[in-house]
Amino acid sequence: MSSAFLLLHGLYGSSPEHWQHWLAPRLQSAGQQVLFPQLPDPDTPDPAAWEQTVLDELERLEGDERVVLCHSLSCIAWLRACPRVEAPVDRVGLIAPPSLSAGLPELAPFFPVITTADDVARAARHTRLICSDNDPFCPEGAAILYGGPLNIPVDLQPGREHLNVDAGFGPWPALEAWAQGAKNGVET
Repeated sequence: MSSAFLLLHGLYGSSPEHWQHWLAPRLQSAGQQVLFPQLPDPDTPDPAAWEQTVLDELERLEGDERVVLCHSLSCIAWLRACPRVEAPVDRVGLIAPPSLSAGLPELAPFFPVITTADDVARAARHTRLICSDNDPFCPEGAAILYGGPLNIPVDLQPGREHLNVDAGFGPWPALEAWAQGAKNGVET
């Protein structure tokens, strides 16, 4: 069975040391299709442009199993796009979604998120929220803000902030195993 992966970065893009840049070549070397697009205007993002890019990139995924891994603001772009996803993907990892409470003006156009639990369930056979309990970009806690209301299982990474390079997330074997279907969750 072939797998195809769509990796979506957050606000300002993704640095070379980020777990996404570690993961992409590993999946490619295993013979998997990997799409890792530069989302439009990552420093001043437009939600409509990001949503359309997500939907366009989904059309290009060609595996028997399709997996989407979003980090930070692209999680919100995914949630906003969910009602328009025509063919559900197999797995979606929403990693460290931010909230409006982060106070960054670049985030404001992406809110409010009006996606429902039914929208999320229709867009993917399995969605998992991977977040910490002290993310400065989601002060109220992603598990509370998104997990419960959208009926998404949560893998909590205690004390790991925004699950990025600054929090020690370059190589991330547990996420790689989950993305490839080898594990049911992503442990610390």
